[in-house]
Amino acid sequence: MKHALMTVLLVAGTLVTAVVNGERMATATQSCESLTSLTLPNATITLAQAVARGAFTPRIPAGEVVAPPAAAQGFRDLPAFCRVAATLKPSSDSDIKIEVWLPTENWNRRFQAVGNGAWTGTIAYAAMADALRHGYATSSTDTGHVGNTAAFALGHPEKLIDFAYRSEHEMTVKAKAIVKTFYGGAPKYSYWNGCSAGGRQALKEAQMFPADFDGIIAGSPGLDWSGRSAQAVRVAQALQKEDARLSPAKQQILHNAVVQACDALDGLQDGLIDNPARCAFDPKVLQCQGADSPGCLTSAQVATARLIYATTVNPKTKREVPGLARGSELGWTDLGWSVSARATGLDHYRFVVFKNPAWDLDRFSAETDVARIDEGQSAAINATDPNLKPFFDRGGKLLQYHGWSDPQISPVSSVEYYKRVLALFGGARKVQGSYRLFMAPGMAHCGDGEGPNDFDTVTPLEQWVEKGKAPESIIASHLKDGIVDRTRPLCPYPQVAAYTGIGSADEATNFICKAPSRK
Repeated sequence: MKHALMTVLLVAGTLVTAVVNGERMATATQSCESLTSLTLPNATITLAQAVARGAFTPRIPAGEVVAPPAAAQGFRDLPAFCRVAATLKPSSDSDIKIEVWLPTENWNRRFQAVGNGAWTGTIAYAAMADALRHGYATSSTDTGHVGNTAAFALGHPEKLIDFAYRSEHEMTVKAKAIVKTFYGGAPKYSYWNGCSAGGRQALKEAQMFPADFDGIIAGSPGLDWSGRSAQAVRVAQALQKEDARLSPAKQQILHNAVVQACDALDGLQDGLIDNPARCAFDPKVLQCQGADSPGCLTSAQVATARLIYATTVNPKTKREVPGLARGSELGWTDLGWSVSARATGLDHYRFVVFKNPAWDLDRFSAETDVARIDEGQSAAINATDPNLKPFFDRGGKLLQYHGWSDPQISPVSSVEYYKRVLALFGGARKVQGSYRLFMAPGMAHCGDGEGPNDFDTVTPLEQWVEKGKAPESIIASHLKDGIVDRTRPLCPYPQVAAYTGIGSADEATNFICKAPSRK
């Protein structure tokens, strides 16, 4: 073997350790099947099964296939692990399914929980697989329901609480207990890794359960869940009029004009808008002077673009809900921000706010319904509380990232949340040791887009939590036809990547992180 490997003999009831590449690893102290007898509060172990290397097929304990057979090919490289499934019932109406995967060899002594997306009621197998490949014990939850709609919440307030925050916390507590039992010792470090709804879950964990994790990754978080729903439904209502919709060709025209107007604001013309908050482009300049034609926007289409960019204000509380940033146009659909945002918002109003599956867009009223969605149980889903002091006081580290061209969740919501945390704590100096935000120019939702969008957040977070080395930048890359054609550093907000003027503008080494120009 290329690795320097030292094995320590198994002693019953103790943690078996080894050193691989200088890192202490661990192996199970008991059989996987023995975990079926484990007793945990409000929990039932439904499966404890050893899975051989490359033998995993995505199935729930009852045997129902939850992924097509072709999808199983993506799991053929998984190491051997112990697969544990459990059902949690913290309330009389709860039915939370979780899975915990435990490497049977070379456990890195870390635990990583992974997040979900939208209203998803499924185990995140792909994210768990990625964590497992890197030596983590890992877990995921279906958030207490089945399917990707909010229909589960109708008549089931406890299930809505499970979705909002309880399922993630309960999963974490039970998963850690299972890890400790299997290995004979608790994980040395615990991490959360999620994007989109998983980013919302990440912030909810930091805000409500500060002892659950040592480090948290919150990617493109849907932290203002109710605000996003209101914005998406407001836009969708306007787009019921077909003449207000932008075709993909018109979206491209608008996007090209935005980039042409604002690309050079950062001093480098590279096809990316470094900070869309400084871009004041008005789509009115594209309005057709006469009849509709391929190179312009109709007055109705101009109004649509303005609406998507615009901030919505809660008329009752005066709370502002930001629109999408300029540069996100290529991710819009002709029915709204995106299919996901529209569907999520409709479900939110139908099943959570009005509790009426027949509610439709015609009934939406901006004067009353923007305020209504911010109240009661509906608002409990939001992760907007800026008080992270208990999490920070425990030494917790929060790494948040968001793409400036996100067409689903406004990147401005991440910036505004970061600013609220800073305001509460009295400035950046008191926060940057515990919380850093990285904005990615040109990146869409959780990845993709025209800008560098592929980057590692797990390693920087490990270095920060375990060695006290805060990330000064994160190197991101962009692929074209499977080949890296550009790299760029992502910088801790409000810093931006500034070109040094020497060498290729497509290489990260020729950029430095610095405060943005005041021009």
